[in-house]
Amino acid sequence: MQMRAALDEGHAFLRHGPHPDQARRDAELLLMCATGLSRAALLAHATGQLDPLIAERYAAQIERRLAGEPIQYITGETEFFGLAFQVTRDVLIPRPETEHLVEKVVELAAQFPAPRIVDVGAGSGAIAVALAHALPKALITAVDVSEAALNLARENATRNHAAVRFLHGDLLAPVADERFDFVVSNPPYVPAADRDSLAVEVRAFEPALALFAGDDGLDVYRRLIPAAFAVLAPGGFIALEIGYGQADAVGALLADAGFADIAFTPDLQGIPRVACARRS
Repeated sequence: MQMRAALDEGHAFLRHGPHPDQARRDAELLLMCATGLSRAALLAHATGQLDPLIAERYAAQIERRLAGEPIQYITGETEFFGLAFQVTRDVLIPRPETEHLVEKVVELAAQFPAPRIVDVGAGSGAIAVALAHALPKALITAVDVSEAALNLARENATRNHAAVRFLHGDLLAPVADERFDFVVSNPPYVPAADRDSLAVEVRAFEPALALFAGDDGLDVYRRLIPAAFAVLAPGGFIALEIGYGQADAVGALLADAGFADIAFTPDLQGIPRVACARRS
């Protein structure tokens, strides 16, 4: 089978999948992954014959995408903050909106000559590695309760030449005796009741541990915010990604814990996405 024919066939199959509007793009990305060719090389060799083993691999990838599996898990790759990351089903796929969290921390970090930063819930390492690139003088620690996630995060840090200390544990427990200028986190914040409303690729494939946080989505904030106040140095900041409609509740939790200068940064849709506050 010619490459062009394989691409057309993959496109035709994916038009009946959960994202028909992305069928052509997905078919192309999967063929690039299966062959190891760039898009330009794929187009240049459109009339070339596809190796039977590669054709079989491509067909299996198409089936996985038809079932709703995120294309990032199939290819094993994604991009965040201009950097390349490996992703597996052990970690949440980094979202573009999380870049607002990184941008806010970079902005505030200008006040510190060598900011001490701890990222809670490291996942793929996207936040910690992005901050290490943007803030080369920062001292960055990343914590996760999942050993599998930490192993992947370490690989991503090595791949991107980022100096990050990784620790295993629950929230801030591994660093309870240390002091930081920033506590940063994109914690689980989806209410358990919202599970069925999520897209199939999220609810069926991404790790529940990284998504859901009790009946109202606030369980992790309730534990993390007071713990963050305890490890922050005076004048230090907490920066959190938050979900839709959670600004008032998270703001109240920050105020109750003693934080000052509570503010919210919107995403490109105008939805409050980052909660930030200062320890007085």
